[in-house]
Amino acid sequence: MTRRPLVSLLVTVTVLLAACGGSGGDGGGDAASEAAPTLTVYSGRSEELVRPVIEQFEGETGVPVQVRYGATAEMAGAILEEGDNSPADVFFAQDAGALGALSSEGRFAQLDAGTLEQVDPQFRSVNGDWVGVSGRARVAVYNTALLNEGALPDSILDFTDPSWKGRLGWAPTNGSFQAFVTALRVIEGETRAREWLEGIQANEPKVYGGNTAIVQAVAAGEIDAGFVNHYYLHRVKAENPDFPAANHLFPDGDVGSLVNVAGVGILEGSDQPDEARQLVEFLLSEPAQQYFSAETFEIPLVDGVAADPSLPPLETLQQPDLDLAQLSDLEGTLRLLTEVGVI
Repeated sequence: MTRRPLVSLLVTVTVLLAACGGSGGDGGGDAASEAAPTLTVYSGRSEELVRPVIEQFEGETGVPVQVRYGATAEMAGAILEEGDNSPADVFFAQDAGALGALSSEGRFAQLDAGTLEQVDPQFRSVNGDWVGVSGRARVAVYNTALLNEGALPDSILDFTDPSWKGRLGWAPTNGSFQAFVTALRVIEGETRAREWLEGIQANEPKVYGGNTAIVQAVAAGEIDAGFVNHYYLHRVKAENPDFPAANHLFPDGDVGSLVNVAGVGILEGSDQPDEARQLVEFLLSEPAQQYFSAETFEIPLVDGVAADPSLPPLETLQQPDLDLAQLSDLEGTLRLLTEVGVI
């Protein structure tokens, strides 16, 4: 991908999504706090999820943090548009594709080897400039009152069968879904990815704005199954164990079982490189890893940190063979989704 099309794409996304974004953190405080260097984080993760961890980091280190929240593509686009003048010190993204896009543009500083080595190589940058913080598995969520797991196909590709007509739900504008489509393009090729999208379209899926809506629609019997990230169902089950839905994990390394990551990178030229490294280290520490496991039901990526008992152990997930940095071609995925008429 050349720099200019990528920049143009993400800047366009920035404009389109700016109204949905917000700014978080507060730059106020007493005179001592205002005098201290402030770490600026651009977060593609929501304030609801991230703020408790940021506040814990501030309390433990005394480093004041200002966070700008928005969609991951919006934040990546802002960093590219701002260039060397970006105030961002750290980018916290919800998927590896955005991290890979900034890495390919040379926007990240190298991370320490000791930091990188806390996470398995498949969940960190091959260039050594970003690292995964938590794992997010793609699944098919299904209604347990209408189906047993044996009725679900072994491959997500088989949902194009006409027997699924009118029974599926998806969220084509969701970033995690788009990252999956990018993985599908990489693993199966452009032609096969197009055929899959056209096949699902032919089955007249119901369209939703996000994963939570799909999970709720499945339980209500509005649809039989839908494509989501694993943790949305776990959050509901924590409040209602009898919720009539379950996650289907595709076996044998199927592309439908992609494990993406939320992760972080330090911006090249950051004014606060030491504080930025402190934050990255904190996000990989046991308290932060346990927070993501217990509160957001994401999968810890650091060895020795126990996952919530309801989560599938990372080593049991039969993931496709894929370098997550290959998920950086959002432009190609958006073009394909538009051509097929999905968005």
